[in-house]
Amino acid sequence: MRGFTVMGKRLDVRTALVLTGCLAALAVVPSAANATPGSGVSGTVLAQGTTDESLRITAKGRTDVVVRTLTIAPGGTTGWHHHPGQVLAVVRSGTLTRTLDDCSLEVTGPGGAILEPAGARHRHLGRNLGTEPVVLYVTYFLPAGSPLSVDEEAPDCAAGQPAARSGTVGEDG
Repeated sequence: MRGFTVMGKRLDVRTALVLTGCLAALAVVPSAANATPGSGVSGTVLAQGTTDESLRITAKGRTDVVVRTLTIAPGGTTGWHHHPGQVLAVVRSGTLTRTLDDCSLEVTGPGGAILEPAGARHRHLGRNLGTEPVVLYVTYFLPAGSPLSVDEEAPDCAAGQPAARSGTVGEDG
């Protein structure tokens, strides 16, 4: 009887046909055959963004997770501050200009996502240099009981830049 070689093993025609039939049957069986359909659940996408780099969100111990919208009026600023935990933000509208601790600038427009690191050595300032409000959807990952942000002095390289909070950022930008 004539045979076939599959993965180094010699198979007769009958075995090869049975194996082919099994593989074909598996291909047409739905992969979610055992899944249960959901009901009574709906969702709304508030914001969707893409980061320029990989994300790695870490939190140790009990963590407060806070989600909120943040609006910065044209000409408004968050003031220099840092966050006790990581912050993930998506720009819904407007253009956010952030000045980082080394006075480098990062500009993020609608659909951009930002991951801000935790700690005082990552102080930064957010500004709206545009003519329309900046609307952010922000998720905070904070050590339990921590404030959303902590006010900071401007770094030496930021002489002449705003140091106090203003605009419509609200408490704990």
